[in-house]
Amino acid sequence: MASKIEIEAWFKALQSSICQSLEGLDGVAKFKSDDWERKGGGGGLTRVIENGNLLEKGGVNFSAVSGETPKKILEALGLPKSDFYATGVSIVLHPVNPFVPIIHMNVRYFEMSNGTYWFGGGIDLTPHYIFEDDARFFHQSLRDACDKFDNEYYPRFKKWADDYFFINHRDETRGVGGIFFDRLSEGGEHTKGQLFSFVQEVGSTFVPVYSTIARRHMSKSYTEEEKQWQLLRRGRYVEFNLVYDKGTKFGLDTNGRTESILMSLPLTASWVYNFQTKPGSEEEKTLRLLKKGINWLS
Repeated sequence: MASKIEIEAWFKALQSSICQSLEGLDGVAKFKSDDWERKGGGGGLTRVIENGNLLEKGGVNFSAVSGETPKKILEALGLPKSDFYATGVSIVLHPVNPFVPIIHMNVRYFEMSNGTYWFGGGIDLTPHYIFEDDARFFHQSLRDACDKFDNEYYPRFKKWADDYFFINHRDETRGVGGIFFDRLSEGGEHTKGQLFSFVQEVGSTFVPVYSTIARRHMSKSYTEEEKQWQLLRRGRYVEFNLVYDKGTKFGLDTNGRTESILMSLPLTASWVYNFQTKPGSEEEKTLRLLKKGINWLS
């Protein structure tokens, strides 16, 4: 059975390998590392990259925190009073080129002193401009990863992502979705070890998938108008993270490190009052595809 020590060690190694790969892909910028401790217990390592060739801003966070579970969290999860331990890796990348998408991944493990535990996480893609070939490749890669463990995972977790990464006040999805899962624990056909293996597979999918998509677009030229559209789409990303994202809320509610929690926000973003896309434009096409339930593999 996978122990929290084993899980934590693998997450640390994942952070290191992803940062090394992203530095190679960017070719210019290097990650800055920031060790931190949480007053209530535990700590982490925040690694941030800025002003690169590919990445305008990106963060790859590792954390392992523990302590008394806040009452607000216990009530939200319907759990009895108990101490908690949580570890994981969280990634958000904001590229320079508007034709390269934003990407997010989170893999995490949560355990309580009463024996309750679960895994959670997911990976989703947020293009400023939607290229259907990219969306198809992205979803096929996630389906391949899921199918190694359970043929029901991809359709189940894909729908979960569509529902979760949805900006209700805009009536649009954050991007083209991906997979999202939470509170996976031992039961039925899956042991704790198998669930951990699944989370490892998701984590290991990140670099090859994003590298392929980034290389397709990172050298393309773009106009100032296309850059401004990118800033508007980043604004939508900010809205989701600050209004709806459960990880952001959990971090702030457990007195996490604010700088690390908010590293997901872009270096620059904009909000233009009542912005309207031009009929027949690529921007209008992108908005039309920000819907739940699209089968990208058909």
